[in-house]
Amino acid sequence: MKESEVRAALEAELAELAELQAVSAEARRPVELDQTTQGRLSRMDAMQAQAMALETERRRGIRRSRIEAALKRLEEGEFGACVVCGEDIEEKRLAVDLTTPSCVDCAR
Repeated sequence: MKESEVRAALEAELAELAELQAVSAEARRPVELDQTTQGRLSRMDAMQAQAMALETERRRGIRRSRIEAALKRLEEGEFGACVVCGEDIEEKRLAVDLTTPSCVDCAR
């Protein structure tokens, strides 16, 4: 894969994550605990949905960090090289996940 294609794919994924973050902002808001407007089960459902939305956002943050690190490696000319041993990361491994920072041997 060409450097420009890798950059475009990583930047597109970053944009998608930003869009998902904006769309899911409402689901992460604190749950109102007013018993006069909601029943106990409705509040429990809302709290569970909020917890799931917060965890999803945490995972998006991790993914965002991995993408930013991959973009930095790309800018520094180190993309595709294992950050542990310096050997080339297999193309098949990068095809699965462009943010992979290490070769198979070092990942073990």
